[in-house]
Amino acid sequence: VQLQAYGGGLVQAGDSLRLSCAASGRSFSIYYMAWFRQAPGKEREFVAGITRNGDSTDYTDSVKGRFTISRDNAKNTVYLQMNSLKPEDTAVYYCAARIISYSARGRDYPYWGQGTQVTVSS
Repeated sequence: VQLQAYGGGLVQAGDSLRLSCAASGRSFSIYYMAWFRQAPGKEREFVAGITRNGDSTDYTDSVKGRFTISRDNAKNTVYLQMNSLKPEDTAVYYCAARIISYSARGRDYPYWGQGTQVTVSS
């Protein structure tokens, strides 16, 4: 599967932004989809993930209640709605895919998009 993430930008603290990740290739619905992020000087971290049919989601604690992951299998797209953005959310955001199930470890994901920059100013 090939992934392309887009939708990043420069926003102010408290603003919202929606990221999208379009998939092409092998059947999208077999993949657990996730968003990761990497800030300058920091390790890549798991942000959110969603099961193949969208019935369950996972979030890192720092974004719970502010971010929402969703997917549209008919459009081969996964989304990350980010509300109440904070300067500490500034990072390059990546979408990733793995077959079947949840993992918060980046090395468990064989498929990655190219990343989209999110910058939140204070």
